[in-house]
Amino acid sequence: MRIRPAEASETAVLARLWDDGWQDAHAAILPAALARARTLESFAERIEASLDDVRTTGPIGAPLGFTMLKGDELNQLYVSAKAYGTRVAAALIADAEARLLHRGVATAWLHCAIGNLRAARFYEKSGWRRAGTVACRLDTAQGPFDIDIWRYEKRLASIDRG
Repeated sequence: MRIRPAEASETAVLARLWDDGWQDAHAAILPAALARARTLESFAERIEASLDDVRTTGPIGAPLGFTMLKGDELNQLYVSAKAYGTRVAAALIADAEARLLHRGVATAWLHCAIGNLRAARFYEKSGWRRAGTVACRLDTAQGPFDIDIWRYEKRLASIDRG
């Protein structure tokens, strides 16, 4: 499975994939105010602003999933419902981990919505460990939104003490 940089022409379709995945995984477990702030337009703006850190798989114009990195964080991971069970998510997370390691990140982290059990099981199966519940400030078009989340971490490299 080839993981590749996302193309600018894919912003709209990636935003749609993100919106579909967000609604499926989060709409029922997160506050309604946050759901209102997470619009298709907001996802498109975020992808455009971070396009250099977005990788995807699937045909150009018809991606099956994507990851977005932000510093030492796996900031986003979404997979199209039609790609569930196809190892797309495993390939994307492995690529993201390799990119983070290449950046020199020893321990990567990600946020997972409290109650998103499908994602939590996947992260744990992929070698990530739940480090705890932490307060998180999300940026939205309506301003900051404070929420508690699960923080997951994964050790990517040993520290060379030589």
